[in-house]
Amino acid sequence: MEALQALGEELVALPPDRSRKIDLPEDLRTAVDEAQRMNRLDEARRRQMQYIGRLMRDVDAEPIRRSLAMLRGDSLEETARLHRLERLRADLLADETMLYGIAESCPSVDLQQLRSLRRAALLEQAQGKPPRSYRAIFQLLKELEPGEKITGKDDDRDER
Repeated sequence: MEALQALGEELVALPPDRSRKIDLPEDLRTAVDEAQRMNRLDEARRRQMQYIGRLMRDVDAEPIRRSLAMLRGDSLEETARLHRLERLRADLLADETMLYGIAESCPSVDLQQLRSLRRAALLEQAQGKPPRSYRAIFQLLKELEPGEKITGKDDDRDER
């Protein structure tokens, strides 16, 4: 029960936008949202955390643990995915034709935005400025297809 209580506390500690990405039953989601709105660490919050722990007893905790591990980046799959995205970003900066490969594997991408971010990142690198656009490219690629593999043009290095 203490492990479930700790898992509930971890859910409450997440920012609200990240906690919404985790699939939770409606009553548990409501309890977590309510606890996140409580600013003071007082008796009411302690009771709310106990209530969350009680609700967690009726829920299969393993999918929640996996989701939290993915958000923290603890899972091997998520780490590998992030490394693939970093390589894809580096390849994109090195070769503009990678844009077309990204567009093929993910049709929802805004090519104009990605192209302008690429130009800005190259300019930042040349001028020695902070890598604001470089990071924005990574965030854009990360948000495109959270579970799927985004590839560039003829990018099959992962299979080798």
